Amino acid sequence: MRFRLWSALLHGTSSRAADGRRTAFEPPPGIRVLVVEDESAAVEFVVRSLTDAGCDVAREHSGEGGFFRATTERFDVILLALTLPGRSGLEVLAALRDQAVTTPVLIMAGHGSVEDRVVAFDAGADDYVVQPVALPELVARVRALARRGASDPVCLCTGDMVLDPMARTARRGGRALQLTSREFQLLEYLVRHRGEVVSRERLTRDVWRSPELVAPLDNVIDVHMARLRKKVDGNAAVRLIHTIRGVGFVFGEEHRG
Repeated sequence: MRFRLWSALLHGTSSRAADGRRTAFEPPPGIRVLVVEDESAAVEFVVRSLTDAGCDVAREHSGEGGFFRATTERFDVILLALTLPGRSGLEVLAALRDQAVTTPVLIMAGHGSVEDRVVAFDAGADDYVVQPVALPELVARVRALARRGASDPVCLCTGDMVLDPMARTARRGGRALQLTSREFQLLEYLVRHRGEVVSRERLTRDVWRSPELVAPLDNVIDVHMARLRKKVDGNAAVRLIHTIRGVGFVFGEEHRG
């Protein structure tokens, strides 16, 4: 069924004029799109159409695969189907927002009642389309979402610390911090939740992604946090990472506890 629905994308929707000029609905080159859809035929149509329109497109066929790509690579827009193997589209969306992934997400659905749309938007969706949808409209929506995402700040700053999520780098006082992959994930999570008390349970669930191993990971988290604090705070006059005994951690310049 979705194969027939997505075939509507290709009717009368060439992305370039006959003389090779860019059409009104073609996005500028360089927009990186992740398409998460489990039906091969549907994926082929979407990927081909967006690629012809100048997008750099990656694709995944499962919820787990889409979640992994979205949390380990940079994308400007994510097109996410609701029905997926493993995690559903809504579960993936909720997990991405819990991970503080702010990439704009466009939900692709075969139905779209008011209730369905409300649930999706409440879960963190930025847009919602019901199949079939014409290519000019789909590409225009992708372009609009990419513009919206580009307006977000590239770097996250707290005091004299600057963290660049895209480049995966962090500096404090102009000095580059040499962080492992896990330490960077941990620091980014703390920065995105600065001012909040972040428990070890939250770190286990959102950074280590092992909610069933809360107790065994407490010591592991404390070791990583000690190493991260040494690299971030060192001999700095103002500490940024604070421990709330028996509760968790707080990131910020002015904590009183």
